Amino acid sequence: MVILKLRVRSADEWRELAPGETTAAPIFVPTTDPVEVGQSVIVEIASQLLPNKVLIRGTVQAWRPALPRMRVRAGATIEIASDEQVKLTFLNDVMSGKRTDVPRRKHHRLPVSLQVRYRVVGDAAFIDSDITEIGVGGALLSTTAPLAIDTELLLEVMPPGAAAPLSITCKVSYHVPNNTQATGLRFVTRDSDGDRRLRELVRRLRAS
Repeated sequence: MVILKLRVRSADEWRELAPGETTAAPIFVPTTDPVEVGQSVIVEIASQLLPNKVLIRGTVQAWRPALPRMRVRAGATIEIASDEQVKLTFLNDVMSGKRTDVPRRKHHRLPVSLQVRYRVVGDAAFIDSDITEIGVGGALLSTTAPLAIDTELLLEVMPPGAAAPLSITCKVSYHVPNNTQATGLRFVTRDSDGDRRLRELVRRLRAS
């Protein structure tokens, strides 16, 4: 996956690069590296205004070279994936100062669209679902109804190139505001081998 890095220095600069409130409006990412129209990319957004880097999925709409005499920067116009609205709203709220009480995460999250299945510990039946972001410390799970905080789950993820799914024990740690179908998970590992397998999973997903 191609990752485009976007460094935002101020709220005004963010508004210039991402003028829209919804994913229907594209964002502009300055870059001198050519990218192909239709190519899937991840935009890694960093700013002193953010507690952590935010990674968001999108598709290249256009790329233009620099035109120094006309003071035009090289860069790509990116159409944001429609299911990344929660992240875009978060970025707009934090960049504008509307949200200031956001804790810093220990690990970065990688945006994905990955089919998984899970079951509540103690239940026998698995539920098919998907995750929209994942990191070494946790993931964002799509659910049809909110799960209680601290509910323990068994999550099964198929790593790229693997023959068998990876089983991960996790707990519900938060619910995304204004989105009853997005449930934050915290991975529970009991040994160093579990941490290693999670790091390898994220590495494979990032490279796929």
